[in-house]
Amino acid sequence: MSLLKKLDEDLKTAMKASDNLKVSVLRMAKAAIKNKQIEIGHELSDGEVFSVFSTLAKQRRESIELFEKGGRNDLAEKEKKELSILQSYLPEQLSLAEIERIISKAILDSGASGLKDMGMVMRLIMPALKGVADGKVVNEKVKELLQKGSSS
Repeated sequence: MSLLKKLDEDLKTAMKASDNLKVSVLRMAKAAIKNKQIEIGHELSDGEVFSVFSTLAKQRRESIELFEKGGRNDLAEKEKKELSILQSYLPEQLSLAEIERIISKAILDSGASGLKDMGMVMRLIMPALKGVADGKVVNEKVKELLQKGSSS
C-alpha cells in the first residue's frame, strides 16, 4: 500500500475514533503533501512523501527545543505527541552508533583530515542517511569525529 493510501486510511480511522490530535496532524500532513505536489507539478512518490514527513518532523523537533527553552512545557508536550505521530510514517531512525560507523567509514574512504573536509564527508554520507537520521545530529557527529581525527 502506498504511503498516501495509508495516510488516507489512518485519517478515516482517526476520525471514527474521534482522535482529534491525530486527525489534526494527518490533515496538516496531507496539506503539506498537496502543497508539495502543486509546487513540483506531479504526484509524489513515496520517497518524496517521506521527505515531506521528514520536514514536518524536523519542524516539530525545533519547536520542542524552542518551547522547552522558553519554559512552555505544555506546548512542548503537544509538539512531542505530534512528532510521535509523524515518526510512525518515517523509516526507523538509525542509532547513534550506526551513524558514527557510517561517518567513520566515509572519513576513511574520503581521506578527510580535518574540518576543512566536512563538505566532502557530508556529500558522501547524506544520501545514505537521508530520512533515517536527523541532519543536525549527523552534522554535529561529523564535526566531532573530524576534530578528533585532526587532533590525534
